[in-house]
Amino acid sequence: MSWDIVLFNSKQEITDIESLDETQLEAIDFCSILEKHFSDIIHSDNHREIVGKGFSIEYFMDTEPVSNKVFSLYGENGIYELVALAQKHGWFLFDTGKEQMIDLDNPSNNGYSAFQDYLKFILNK
Repeated sequence: MSWDIVLFNSKQEITDIESLDETQLEAIDFCSILEKHFSDIIHSDNHREIVGKGFSIEYFMDTEPVSNKVFSLYGENGIYELVALAQKHGWFLFDTGKEQMIDLDNPSNNGYSAFQDYLKFILNK
């Protein structure tokens, strides 16, 4: 089971999803930026998988610029890779499991342990 994260490109600082102003979102070509940033990407039709030490990040290619993108993460290190990229480009990350924005300055405070707890809960049902 993956940990799903949404990346946003916005002129507005997004502190919580409820305050998101969709008119402030800006469409860009995330996929080109990802291709330039990561060296090890597996291509399969429109599916992509970024592979790194102790993690993988899966996503689908877009046919046009978009303002947000969903990623499926496997392994905790994936979040740190996305955080570094978000900080570099002024993007924002949303944890779909916790339904909270990820604190880019302290990403270890967010999500992965809660995601693991949720995963254990689901698997033990």
